Amino acid sequence: MHHDTPEQLQEKARQLVAEYVSKVDDLKPKERTKIPSQDMPAQDPEVRVHNLDEVALGYTFEQAQVEAIRCLQCVKKTCVEDCPVRIDIPGFVNHIAHGNLDQAAGVIKEASLLPAICGRVCPQETQCQQNCAVGKALKDVEKSVAIGRLERFVADWERKTGKISVPEVKSATGKKVAVVGSGPAGLVVAADCRREGHHVTIFEAFHKLGGVLRYGIPEFRLPNDIIDKEIQTLSAMGVEFKTNFVVGKTRKLKDLMEKDGYDAVFIGVGAGLPIFMGIEGENLVGVFSANEYLTRANLMRAFDKGHADTPIYQSRKVAVLGGGNVAMDSARMAKRLGAENVYVVYRRTEVEMPARKEEVEHAKEEGIEFLFLQNAKRILGSEDGRVNAMECVRFELGEPDASGRRRPIQVPNSEFMLDVDTVIVAIGNGSNPLLTQSTPGINLNKWGNITVDENQKTSMDRVFAGGDIVLGAATVILAMGEGRRAAAAINKMLAEEIERERKQ
Repeated sequence: MHHDTPEQLQEKARQLVAEYVSKVDDLKPKERTKIPSQDMPAQDPEVRVHNLDEVALGYTFEQAQVEAIRCLQCVKKTCVEDCPVRIDIPGFVNHIAHGNLDQAAGVIKEASLLPAICGRVCPQETQCQQNCAVGKALKDVEKSVAIGRLERFVADWERKTGKISVPEVKSATGKKVAVVGSGPAGLVVAADCRREGHHVTIFEAFHKLGGVLRYGIPEFRLPNDIIDKEIQTLSAMGVEFKTNFVVGKTRKLKDLMEKDGYDAVFIGVGAGLPIFMGIEGENLVGVFSANEYLTRANLMRAFDKGHADTPIYQSRKVAVLGGGNVAMDSARMAKRLGAENVYVVYRRTEVEMPARKEEVEHAKEEGIEFLFLQNAKRILGSEDGRVNAMECVRFELGEPDASGRRRPIQVPNSEFMLDVDTVIVAIGNGSNPLLTQSTPGINLNKWGNITVDENQKTSMDRVFAGGDIVLGAATVILAMGEGRRAAAAINKMLAEEIERERKQ
């Protein structure tokens, strides 16, 4: 697949800016839909498989401006309705079209404190961009206005120019909120509750903050310094952080309220319990959950062989089982850690794959091989208990199942062997039982996820929950949407209490 170089993309954008920027307010919708969508400049695949630098390089100012001018500024803002945190998308895009980046940043910050993260990892094509009028007019969601790339551009500009604004915090209320887990849901709750003047403490089990953003997403998609910068904004607002603190072990949840005086607790501990296939050979040396593999590589920095204490398995031929973003991240990480052949084994076809199209494209460019309509039947090992092959079986697609995707049906007698020395299982995560087992008052569903009402409240008084511990493994932005709802409910509950206390 041929891609223009970053320099060629920039030159094209420069010509388009010269043509359109002076008449931006007078353009008719038809003229706007004729402006070509701007490709994202990216590192050369031959180069990037040998480094962990970010693959997507980000828009230049000219590219962002051209892309923003494509927006029709619709009356019916479907993009806003489709955004889980309800960013005023036409508002910030219009500011970019006019070159007002300060104002664009201000509009985004009203709704989201994590724009550099969301701009990189949100599945915009199934959310804000899915019903974009430009994409609809051109009958191609990939031609929708690139809202995520524009959000990333503004956030990166703000960071590079040192203009990151810190949201205002109201005067102290004397109320305390505990947030368990520093993933996307927890960070949103911390920000929204702190804005209202409550004292907020985030308790994080790991030694570094960010939750799944840090241990689950490789640096070539989301660099760690970006997570650090977004978390610094919370620090500047006065949020307190306690790391290496496992609620449920270090301290029971009930004690946070009864002994430490927290008035509300939000649980955002994620879904960190790997799910395995349940097939023969999964206990061999060389079989990993994607969770462990990525945590070693991302959080523990095992790729930095000279300096990191964490070992990582030396692989030549790797099979990754699964078809989501985590499978893409694992496969692309294995390649960067020196594997010669990396196979993504998926029992449906590319059409049914839940991974983002862009991730799949990047993986293909990097030489990852896709084995569709196949799955692992058993993993075989050598005498010393190490993986040396995997028996696979072929599938064909039948009628749609409950998920609306066509059900894979095994083809009889289609077994074959795949020569591999490492297998990474990336078929999803269950909820981590550590906190819930030590907190008997919290109701769970049959999968072990916490059950909540429409305000994210659990069965326990003053305790709220959101993100993957409620949803099962979902996306960063859906977790943030839940955090936003929970924070609104906590703020309302505390405001009513303050009012009652004032009257007494």
